[in-house]
Order: sequence, then C-alpha cells, then structure tokens
Amino acid sequence: MLTRMLDRLGLFVGKKLTGNHEAVFFREINDWLLTQCSGGLEDPGTIKYLLRDKEARGLFGEFIKFSMKTPHAISYLGFGKYLSHRTPQKLDIPWGWKDPRNTFTLPIWLDMFPDAKVIHIYRHPLDIVNSLMTRRKRGLSRLNERHNMFRPIYWYYLMHKFILRNRVFVDIRGGSLEEGFTLWEEYFKEARSHVDRLGDRAVEIKYEDFLERPGEILKLLSEFCELKASDNDIEKVAEQANKSRAYAYLNEPELKAFSMEIADRLDTYGY
Repeated sequence: MLTRMLDRLGLFVGKKLTGNHEAVFFREINDWLLTQCSGGLEDPGTIKYLLRDKEARGLFGEFIKFSMKTPHAISYLGFGKYLSHRTPQKLDIPWGWKDPRNTFTLPIWLDMFPDAKVIHIYRHPLDIVNSLMTRRKRGLSRLNERHNMFRPIYWYYLMHKFILRNRVFVDIRGGSLEEGFTLWEEYFKEARSHVDRLGDRAVEIKYEDFLERPGEILKLLSEFCELKASDNDIEKVAEQANKSRAYAYLNEPELKAFSMEIADRLDTYGY
C-alpha cells in the first residue's frame, strides 16, 4: 500500500514489480544473499555469518555492484533508464525498493549506498500472523485432492515451476500463531535496531497510525524522500487508505483470543 502510494507521488520503485509492489531485481539479489547463508525469508538471521565475514562481505558487495551494471538491471530500470544510466547507482531521481528481506540484508546495501534513507512501516503482529497462515494454507492447497483427475499432470507442472526453478513452494514456518508471532518479533527487532542506528536517515511508521492520518504522514514521507508532490497530489493518493484494514485480526475469534494470551508481549511493541 505505502510503496504504491509513494510510487504515485514520484518515487521510482522499479519497472518489473511483484503483486506486492516489490522490485523483482532487488528481491532476487536479497534471496541470493540469504541463500548463500543457508537462510531465506523465514530464517533471515543467518545473514549474520556473511556480515561478520569482512572478506566475503566485500567480495559479495563488488559482485552485486557488477550485477547492477548488467542488462539484468533492465528488470528494475526499464529499457529507457538502462540505456541512459546503465545502473541504478547512477539514477538522478528519488528511487528505492520495497522488500521485507531488506530488514536483514540492509547492512550490505548500506555498504553500497551509505547515504540511503530507510522507511520502516510495521503492522499489528496478529494481522501479519493471519497473513502468513493464509499464505501457507494457499500454498499447501496446491497439493490437495481438487486436481484428482489430472493430478499427475498438475504435479508435473508444479515440479517444473518450483523444484526445477528452485522457487519457494510454500512458507512453512508461520504454521502456528506462536511461531508466526515469533517471526514477526525477529523482523521488528532487527528493523528497530536499524532505525535507531540511522537516526534522521530513517523513519518508522505504525501502519494503524498511517490509516488514521494518511495525508499527514504521506506529506512527511514525501518530504523525507525528497519528492516534488503537491499537497493536492498527496491528498488524492491518501484517499486510497482503507481505515477498515486496521486491527483486522479482531474479526477473527482465534486471533483475538491469542492476543489476550500474549497481551504483555504485545504491550512491549505498543499494541
């Protein structure tokens, strides 16, 4: 939501984007970095082994800089910007990308972009947990009996799509409320540590506060990103905010009951 809004206000976030408005080019690099440390989206903490290895960290950084100069960068820049700039590093407009993996790979990117600014937006953990569990169920549903008649053909297709292309089939870790909440905590604590370290080069936004005051916060973020958006542009984009999305977990009895069980832990994070 926020990345789409900033995109509309003039922040370049990439040409080829996922459904979640994530730049495919940078997400693939982040996935590669985590994989080199035997980690991934659900186990990102293993990046610490790379961050502690001065030699490997420097070499990986040089390799990524090279990759940003290859035609593969057209995925992010688009053909026109690639011809004129050749690498994201030479862009002369406000630009960036959204990816939750940045929470753990950020030190690598700051090696390359030491003056980068960071926006950390966080949401009530049980809304995130609900999303994780929904995504897990949807992934596992690929293997259920609904395709019984054409099951061998369908599973052959799945094999090519996921196993042979080395793609994640389903996120398993968020299979329970407790495990999903623990995963949220890991990301939140890591992100908060970056925000504290970066000082005025980082902004932290509470999702629910944003939905309550989208125009005010969008104006703040527009100035933070050095965008040339007018007040009228900001107000138009702010109208897209759906206030009903705040604390959506309260509509789910199981999630609501769990929130009461972990009330003390939630209070630690301002919820």
